[in-house]
Amino acid sequence: MLEDARLGTQGKHYVCGSIAAFTNIVVTFPIQKVLFRQQLHGVLATEAVQQLQRDGLRNLYRGLLPPLLQKSTTVAIMFGLYEDFSRVLLDRVNNGVPEVVTRSFAAALAGTAEAILTPFERVQTLLQDHRHHGRFNNTAHTFRTLLTEYGVRECYRGLVPILLRNGPSNVLFFGLRGPIKEQLPEATSRAGHLVNDFVCGGVLGAALGIMFYPLNVVKSRAQSQVGGAFQPCRMVLLTVWRERGGSLAMLFRGAHLNYHRSLLSWGIINATYELLLKLI
Repeated sequence: MLEDARLGTQGKHYVCGSIAAFTNIVVTFPIQKVLFRQQLHGVLATEAVQQLQRDGLRNLYRGLLPPLLQKSTTVAIMFGLYEDFSRVLLDRVNNGVPEVVTRSFAAALAGTAEAILTPFERVQTLLQDHRHHGRFNNTAHTFRTLLTEYGVRECYRGLVPILLRNGPSNVLFFGLRGPIKEQLPEATSRAGHLVNDFVCGGVLGAALGIMFYPLNVVKSRAQSQVGGAFQPCRMVLLTVWRERGGSLAMLFRGAHLNYHRSLLSWGIINATYELLLKLI
């Protein structure tokens, strides 16, 4: 009975993370779509919005299923595996190792494990890119086309920038979440805790979104290609850099919207996750 209770307690981190991500994706998907167009084409937000308007309302939520499945699963993995890895490592690692190092390693492992779901990001990219609207009908059709015409490897195009992003960002997110919350005014009610968790998650998410923005640009560019050679991450970045006139501002085109989207997204995720932990 004790073991069953323990498994239930451990499993709730996965459940809470999944529901939190689901809520966030449904709310912020249109913003993400505008951001994706900016990352891919280097256009202003107004032009990206005009592209979506030309695509029509019918296509606004086109590509929703992959991020819904991917984000719900990856955030569940992010929070769940972090807790699991932390527990196992803290139990088994020598006492001489600082806890912050052990937890950082657990966060990096959880972030690396998330990368197994790269195919969902890959399909999302293709469905959001208007240049592929005539070729790919929906999530299932895109997966089937990639697998039958190109093989499993094609589904993992863009894996390297995802790995470079996930591990370090997880380490910083879990490492700084507690200290940031401690700096906020002390909450005396459930609503106060909810606000603090939103602010803490939002600030962290927004800062990390800016920090790792170039990697997301590289990922979007790499994953928009179908077939052909796999280019190294640095070569894709160099290509984008040249196309945008060697301008840092152009490389970060869309970062302003990404900041606000991440602020909202990670605020929702962190606040919902912490609220559900208390309720379950």
